[in-house]
Amino acid sequence: MDKLAIQGGVALSGEIAVSGAKNAALPILCAALLTTGTLEFSNLPRLRDVATLLKLLAQMGVRIGAEEGDRQTLDASGLNNPIAPYDLVKTMRASILVLGPLLARHGEAKVSLPGGCAIGARPVDQHIKGLQAMGAEIAVEQGYIHARAKRLKGARICTDMVTVTGTENLMMAASLAEGETIIENAAREPEVVDLANCLVSMGARVSGAGTDIIRVQGVEKLRGAAHAIMPDRIETGTYLCAAAATGGKVRLLNTSAAYLDTVVDKLMDAGCDIRLTRDSITLNAPPRLKSVSLRTAPYPAFPTDMQAQFMAINAVADGVATIRETIFENRFMHVAELQRLGADIQIEGNNAIVRGVANLQGATVMATDLRASASLVVAALAAQGETVIDRIYHLDRGYENMEAKLANLGAKARRQA
Repeated sequence: MDKLAIQGGVALSGEIAVSGAKNAALPILCAALLTTGTLEFSNLPRLRDVATLLKLLAQMGVRIGAEEGDRQTLDASGLNNPIAPYDLVKTMRASILVLGPLLARHGEAKVSLPGGCAIGARPVDQHIKGLQAMGAEIAVEQGYIHARAKRLKGARICTDMVTVTGTENLMMAASLAEGETIIENAAREPEVVDLANCLVSMGARVSGAGTDIIRVQGVEKLRGAAHAIMPDRIETGTYLCAAAATGGKVRLLNTSAAYLDTVVDKLMDAGCDIRLTRDSITLNAPPRLKSVSLRTAPYPAFPTDMQAQFMAINAVADGVATIRETIFENRFMHVAELQRLGADIQIEGNNAIVRGVANLQGATVMATDLRASASLVVAALAAQGETVIDRIYHLDRGYENMEAKLANLGAKARRQA
């Protein structure tokens, strides 16, 4: 099992390009199931989760074209096996995103209840309720969601909670439904908007993406299209935090602060100088950061996927910060590992009280989930001595070539078998 060894204490410096967004790529790849036409994707990140999903789509009969850098073609005209088995779904929760497209186009889907990071309950009941409102017959049996529908019907759906994958699943299903579907309390994340843009290029009639009410007028069929995946805002934020924690100066290319307002604002509050262009972000960090408190909430508020990274920078900042997690109940599992590096963190319910220390010290730590892994990398870069991070397969799920990108910024990071 691979590990990442980092020799800390080096201020990051230089520039790197940000990869395409994992959380946009996964639903957009699933959109290929909606058409017999060929979809051509660019800026596709090469990640473990993307590879897993492509393998899942291939076993359904989707023809996966030859990989050409960040480009990939998918052709689902030969779709013949609408089943997502447990052995492929168990490691990646996003596999649930095949449910809506399969049901809408094929009339049937059998999808294993998903796995993924153990950061808390992320129930799929909103997906099921929404599809049932559109006329699907659904049974959950022997660990599988088995859904059937001759053709889905447009419906008014108001989700009980804001759910990104739920919104995406229902939006894809509604694109081939008969009549209009209105999704209320919809997720507003930029990745939802990117999926909507892809669907529109395929001939779908979608409006309101990026607001809490999305309207989809169903069409008879969708066509092939070309689509460029948006930049990964969480990868962007992670490298900004890494530079901030080390007192560095970096320029990130092929990205934008348009979807990172709250993250950029907090980094500026911490004392960083940030300069923006249409497709780049430059951060110049002070020798010592100031603590910043935050509260996670659905977009456009502070993203839960950046909470762990900010806990790491607060660990080496002046002052005391309170971090309140409102999305996932188990998303403080990185705290114990940060404490092994010398961080002063106290948990009180869904609040973490972080008191900055003079220095962190290298140690052996273990990643527990994707973003926890990123927080350990940020902390290790700022720590004195060597830190070895175990179980970095979590990291490979969401960060493309991280050790190479860190090396380009001057970090001393190497992968160990």
